[in-house]
Amino acid sequence: MDRRTLLLGGAALAGAAMMGNVQAEEHHHHHDTPMNAGLATATADCVQKGQICLNHCLELLGQGEKDMAECAKAVNQMLALCGALQALVNQNSRLVKNLAAVALEACKQCQEACKKHADKHEACKACGDSCAACAKECQKLLG
Repeated sequence: MDRRTLLLGGAALAGAAMMGNVQAEEHHHHHDTPMNAGLATATADCVQKGQICLNHCLELLGQGEKDMAECAKAVNQMLALCGALQALVNQNSRLVKNLAAVALEACKQCQEACKKHADKHEACKACGDSCAACAKECQKLLG
């Protein structure tokens, strides 16, 4: 096989591959956004605020403030569930509704734990508010 044939063959393959990609992108374009965009946004916010709150709790625990332990545990639990829920929502999984029921409970528990420190710690207030918003979105989905 000479060099010219190889180059032309490679160009044809690259063109076919690009056409395949274009078709694939067009075919999947309407699935680019989650079906439940409100829940996607709420879980993302919950995870972000929760990470900040957990870090704050850990710093205070390290300074001997033992009353932050309950908050840290509740936030840690919420992060595990809302992180998983966020991933499922973003991929339009059929399991979203199932996990939303559990995440709803975790958000309520986290909100309650954060509420106790909200007047003293901004990170707890922000996390608690975010959990309330996420719980509302979960509840909306569950009906």
